[in-house]
Amino acid sequence: MTGIFITGTDTDIGKTVVAAGLAGSLMDKGYNVGVMKPVQSGAEMKNGTLYSQDAEVMIKAVGSSDEMELICPVLLREALAPSVAAELEGKQLDLEQIRNAYMELEKRHDLVVVEGAGGIAVPLKDKFLIADLILYLGIPAIIVARAGLGTINHTFLTIEYARKCGISVVGVIINNYKGGIAEQTNPQVLSKLTGIPVLGIIPHCHTMETEGVTPEVEAISLVREHVKLESVIPFIK
Repeated sequence: MTGIFITGTDTDIGKTVVAAGLAGSLMDKGYNVGVMKPVQSGAEMKNGTLYSQDAEVMIKAVGSSDEMELICPVLLREALAPSVAAELEGKQLDLEQIRNAYMELEKRHDLVVVEGAGGIAVPLKDKFLIADLILYLGIPAIIVARAGLGTINHTFLTIEYARKCGISVVGVIINNYKGGIAEQTNPQVLSKLTGIPVLGIIPHCHTMETEGVTPEVEAISLVREHVKLESVIPFIK
C-alpha cells in the first residue's frame, strides 16, 4: 500500500482530524508521508486566492513542501457536493488531473494519506462518486464514523457499499466519543456485524479550541494515543 483513503459515513465527521493525525503519527515513526485533498468544496479565500482549509491542516501535520496543485487539485467555493458546486461555478472536474497528481505524490513518498469529501457516495462528477475515486486511485480506505446513536446503521451501510464496489476497507475509526451507552456498545456491535476492525476510538476533545493548541498538533496527539497504528503499518509498502 502506498496510499490510504480517509472517507466517512457523513460530512463533518472528523476526516481531517483523522487524516492529519494519521499522517503526522506515521511521519513520527520514520515514514515519508504525503497528503492529498483531491477536492475541496467550501474552499475559503486567502490573499485573494482560494485555498483548502482541510489540506492546510494536513500540510502542517507533516510539514509538506509539495505543490498545492498536487495536494489539492480542485478548489470549489460552494460548500456543496462537488458535482453541484462545480456545476454552479461552471467548472469541470478533471479526473485524470486528480489521478496524475496522486501518482506524482506516490512517487515522492512512502505513503500518501488522501482525504475525501463528505461520505463514500458523494458525487464528484455526474455519476462518478467518492467510491469511484477510491477505486480509480487503487487504494484501500479507512472509514471515519461518529460515535453516537445511529452510527451502526450509517457505518454498516458504508462498509457494505464499499464491499459491493470492491473497495478494501482497512478499518473503522470512531470519532468524537463522549461515553454514552450507545457509544460504549457501538464498536463491538460494528465489529461483529461487519467483520471490520475498529482501529481506534477518538474522544471528544475540547483542547482544540484552547489558545495555543493548533489543530494539526492536537490531531497527531489524538491519533497517536487512540488509534492502533500497528494495524495500518503492515500495509505500507
